[in-house]
Amino acid sequence: MDPTVAIILDYVPLVIGGAVVISLAGVWASVHNTKLKIKNGYPLEGMWGQSLKPDVSSEGMERVKMLTQENAALRAEVSAMKERVANVERIVTDSGFQLTHQIDRLRDRDEVN
Repeated sequence: MDPTVAIILDYVPLVIGGAVVISLAGVWASVHNTKLKIKNGYPLEGMWGQSLKPDVSSEGMERVKMLTQENAALRAEVSAMKERVANVERIVTDSGFQLTHQIDRLRDRDEVN
């Protein structure tokens, strides 16, 4: 038998063992992830993201209502902040323009005297 083939055959069990270990680690990680989701109350999802256990309780609906109201309040706050930033930008740019004109007028006055 060719020595290179013998060397390659020596590594075949290691490669197969490594593949088995990696596969088992992936399965264990998936199971562990699912256990943690169940333990902490997260919804379980199927292969394509669909809910395996849809939670349609009144508590869930109240939570959705509260989150919707909070979302609306945050959106209103963000729009108010956008308006305030626009006003600040307007003030900053306008005062800079006026300041330049005032400096030019002072320079012109100094040159005349």
